[in-house]
Amino acid sequence: MKEVYFLALGANLCWAMASQVFTFFSRHISSSWTNCFKALVALVAFSLYLFVTKSWVGGTYYSAGLLTLSGLLGLAMGDLFLLKAFSKMGPGRTLILFGFQPLIMGFFGHFIFNQGIDLNKLYAIIFFILCLGTFSFESFKKEGEWGVEGLLIAFLGMLLDAGGLVLTRLAFDSQKTLTAMEGNFYRCLGALLGFFLLSRIRPIKLWDNYKALSLKLKLYAIGGSLLGTFLSLALYLRAIQIGHLASLSGLAITGTLFAALFECLIERKWPSKYLLVSLMFFLVGMNILLFE
Repeated sequence: MKEVYFLALGANLCWAMASQVFTFFSRHISSSWTNCFKALVALVAFSLYLFVTKSWVGGTYYSAGLLTLSGLLGLAMGDLFLLKAFSKMGPGRTLILFGFQPLIMGFFGHFIFNQGIDLNKLYAIIFFILCLGTFSFESFKKEGEWGVEGLLIAFLGMLLDAGGLVLTRLAFDSQKTLTAMEGNFYRCLGALLGFFLLSRIRPIKLWDNYKALSLKLKLYAIGGSLLGTFLSLALYLRAIQIGHLASLSGLAITGTLFAALFECLIERKWPSKYLLVSLMFFLVGMNILLFE
């Protein structure tokens, strides 16, 4: 299991760093453009990897279909809500809400994959709710409203992401020879399919917005996509392929702490007392979830 944990930790670190880049472009262009661009860059990178290493296996209709649907749900719809929450709440606060994901993944793992779950750990929900309440109170103190919209957007993104991961695990279980890199290829295809359908309703202007960026910002966009989508997904899907779902998603605590730290460093400010209190509730809940 040590290999699995290192893979997940590496994926979380890559995502936490890239989330700062994604937040910038979500605020300055749009969350749909940022999501579509990072999915396209990742698809090109996974294609080149499979071509150079000659590691293409070829998915069955069932596994490829599940992975494509997983990308549509998780990488397109889920990340769209996630980046929208980034632009409203910041990546540190948004990713703390992903503390709910181990509970949801634990239920999925128990009922779909027959993986064990300790129902006594549901007490962790109390502390996660306190975490949510602290965020709402912070928003009320700052802006005179409870910030429910941002919380709901982040929570919906988390649910869609969890659903995508379950479909991914089902695909890998159905075809043992399939590699994580090829699985990511299909997921990115599914994500781009989702954005193609979205562009029929609301134009994303992928090339026009990219062309308008300075050279420095173009390199930031490409680098962030390679780090937070290609490399992060390559590491995390390998962990999902062989690891225990609830335990892996429980390691989301590291991504949360990394993101909050990077956010404070980039904005050159100390974390607010509300963020620290939320982190305390989050850590207590995670301690119950993982160690009690």
